[in-house]
Amino acid sequence: MALKGNLRDFTISQLLNLIHLARKTGALTVDGPGDKAWAVFREGKLAYARMASEDDSLVGVLHRAKKISKAQYKVLKERAAAMSDKELGILLINANYLTQEDILESLRDAYVGVLERIFPWVEGMFVFEDGAPSLDGKITLKVSLENVIMDASRRLREWEQLQDEIPSLDVALKFADRPGVDLRNVNLSVEEWRVVSYINPKNTLKKIAAATKMNDLEIRRIVYGLLQAGLVEMVRPEGEKIEPRKPQLPVSDPEEQISLVNRIIHRIRSL
Repeated sequence: MALKGNLRDFTISQLLNLIHLARKTGALTVDGPGDKAWAVFREGKLAYARMASEDDSLVGVLHRAKKISKAQYKVLKERAAAMSDKELGILLINANYLTQEDILESLRDAYVGVLERIFPWVEGMFVFEDGAPSLDGKITLKVSLENVIMDASRRLREWEQLQDEIPSLDVALKFADRPGVDLRNVNLSVEEWRVVSYINPKNTLKKIAAATKMNDLEIRRIVYGLLQAGLVEMVRPEGEKIEPRKPQLPVSDPEEQISLVNRIIHRIRSL
């Protein structure tokens, strides 16, 4: 018998807890805002998952995991079109192209990633059908849901906090006139530098996220850190076209400003 409902009444967290605790075997379909997810469970463990909008083949998973390049993805997609994921996986391992650990790690991250992405969904419909569906040719795993639920719950709490701090991505950033930290001691991650390179009152956070290929959580997390450090301020966007430029951080001494800007430009070019 299928379990059907609305995410307003039965959350993803409750569904996964039910599947985990009752050691359910079946398939969960979630039709959410803008996408659809499908996950298969066996005795309460995650076996397989995919998003409708993404290539769920092994080649697609390996490409998104950066295990193969875009060119390699195209070649393998064409030449291995008639092969199952299991057959392709064995071929790649035997050819010493990838290790078994590379493949299993990529698949696990992809399957778990689907659950993490739908965890915040509060709008949409779901259906859970008992019984294991056929997954011929697919590589299945046995991933415990306990840690997945705990990690996803933590991410959800972080997401809710970041939404409170940055409720909209339709705002822009500008460098603070009086930075809250000594700019000479700025030590940013690669991802933070990429966001910094797009800071311009004409670029909304939504556009920066698209340009840097970050999701809503990632862009909010980085911008929140920059705001907390006193490096940037949120402003109303001036225009629509995204125009990446080299950031110019204001400092009191013109010579110090030139030196700082040169260091930032050198760092960005080396990314």
